[in-house]
Amino acid sequence: MSRNDYQVIIGLEIHAELSTKTKIFCSCPTEFGGQPNTHVCPVCMAMPGALPVLNEKVVEYAVKAGLATNCEISRDSKNDRKNYYYPDLPKSYQISQFDKPLCENGYVEIDTKNGKKKIRLERIHIEEDAGKLNHDDFGGGSLVDLNRAGVPLIEIVSKPDLRSAEEVESYMRKIKSILEYIEVSDCKMQEGSLRADVNVSVHKPEEPFGTRTEMKNMNSFRSITRAIEYEIERQIDVLEDGGKIEQETLRWDDVSGKTFSMRDKEDAQDYRYFPEPDLVAIKLSEEYIENIKNTLPELPESRKQRYLQEYELSEKDANIITASKYLSDLFESAIKVCNNPKSVNNWIISDISRILNETETEPIAIPFDGNQLGKLVILIDNGTISSSIGKKVLEELFEKPRDPEDIIKEKGWIQISDEGAIKEIVMKILEANPQSIADFKAGKDRALGFLVGQAMKETKGKANPKMLNEMFLEELKK
Repeated sequence: MSRNDYQVIIGLEIHAELSTKTKIFCSCPTEFGGQPNTHVCPVCMAMPGALPVLNEKVVEYAVKAGLATNCEISRDSKNDRKNYYYPDLPKSYQISQFDKPLCENGYVEIDTKNGKKKIRLERIHIEEDAGKLNHDDFGGGSLVDLNRAGVPLIEIVSKPDLRSAEEVESYMRKIKSILEYIEVSDCKMQEGSLRADVNVSVHKPEEPFGTRTEMKNMNSFRSITRAIEYEIERQIDVLEDGGKIEQETLRWDDVSGKTFSMRDKEDAQDYRYFPEPDLVAIKLSEEYIENIKNTLPELPESRKQRYLQEYELSEKDANIITASKYLSDLFESAIKVCNNPKSVNNWIISDISRILNETETEPIAIPFDGNQLGKLVILIDNGTISSSIGKKVLEELFEKPRDPEDIIKEKGWIQISDEGAIKEIVMKILEANPQSIADFKAGKDRALGFLVGQAMKETKGKANPKMLNEMFLEELKK
């Protein structure tokens, strides 16, 4: 049997930090950053006698996420103690949910090379985050920062329905997109707001599922893809050599491109769950759930269908724009200003996406707004600037966002559309390029493009390209 005959089984546990103002069981702020141990109080530092109080907004956000992913919402839920010791978990237990999660049995649909695929969700539950260890290479130890301890999380647990790294990325992007749209998490992966534990196993189709390994706390699509591909190959190598896969927790090292064992993988019984005695049960009324359902915003799939019909975007373009709430909002607000959806779409799909990729910037960090993008489109549409100057204006908007009109005045980029001035440039370029005139008359149409390019170069992109084309043609046909 070849390596390709192994079947890959992947399940994900996605942790998303909720965008509440305060922590899950106390009133400390949740904002990212801050000096170590400044967003803390006796509750999140686990001082003796300090009691937790559940933040109602956390429940609301979790229910929102459940409804947006087609889950059944539990009317009767509770919190549990999950017992384990980590240096950055001051209580030595985490308040989470075990047998009665808030949301169960959901699904999302992803796009794969074989069409749509439904990925089932086992559950979504609420829990508190742990703190963070800052490793001191000089001192040879680690320092604990508890600012993140008690920040509210939802954990989204999939069924083992994923079969490749590509499907995992598509699934994670779909979850990220939904959470952004319903505004329960900012999903800033670079800040750890969205991260995943990835469970991978391989087996031969006629055999039961293989033993799984888990890679913890992964927070970039690239790392997740690389780690899964490596782990699949590693497991197949072990099995082909007659070895046995150990159930363990692994650490992915991005530099070496390898996984390393951290510890044996725990099972549920290892955590010794029991109901959290300091918190009351969570009882949700039908009215409460219905109210949340009625406030859900338009979700990515619905917005995509609207773009296909209303703006006649291609399926590919609509997918790219609606995958990010921030790109989609930019698109909509720019259209309100310039009333030119096709042009706004082109800017987002081409130049804006290119700059985001080159600078490894998330759409949430785009520094300009739809008003500024819409004004840029208007300046090109009415001939004030050329599209090549528009690209320079866009780069300025990324560098130092301000009104596009102010940018072109500052830089002297206003398009030359005066007939006399254009004629002067045309005659100068023709005089300097007699060979191109001969080529054009010999039927080589590319000569016209060359002459227009020379004129644009001469004017540093400021000449009106349409007028240049017309005037060159007029002169060449004489």
